[in-house]
Amino acid sequence: MAKLIMWNLMTLDGFVEGENRDISWHLDVWGEELERLSIDQLKSAGGLMFGRVTYQLMANHWPGATGEVADFMNALPKYVFSRTLTKSDWNKTQMFGADVPGTVARLKRKSTKDIFLFGSADLAASLMPHGLIDELRIAVNPIILGGGTPLFKPGERVKLKLLDSRPLSTGIVIVRYEPAR
Repeated sequence: MAKLIMWNLMTLDGFVEGENRDISWHLDVWGEELERLSIDQLKSAGGLMFGRVTYQLMANHWPGATGEVADFMNALPKYVFSRTLTKSDWNKTQMFGADVPGTVARLKRKSTKDIFLFGSADLAASLMPHGLIDELRIAVNPIILGGGTPLFKPGERVKLKLLDSRPLSTGIVIVRYEPAR
């Protein structure tokens, strides 16, 4: 059975995007180290999972992009959860609209390689109470935005166990946690 790994870049004050969906601060830390990490993660992935908003951003960028990351993004199966979208032009994309926890549990059972949940803070928040996220992998960016979309929503308290932390030369720190059971 696959693990569901949430992967996000997050500001020090907890936001995954700024006002008006601004993610320009990602460029402050993007470089060879983060690209290598991304490629290594994509090599181990059996699929990518998105909520509607993140999916639309990705689908507008990756199909026309080139390079090693783009090759993986375009080749891997993609699982999209949306109440409004029903079809996709991006190859290897399946759309799901109902029974999100049951569908995610089924996808995890069916996959032999880990599934990565990119961005999609609302989807992640809906999966947390069901214990469906097996690992939280967060790249903490050394910037304070002061507002935007928080990664974590108000809700149930979840105790985590640190698996690993690693600073990169750009000042970003990659932290890996799993729910403490």
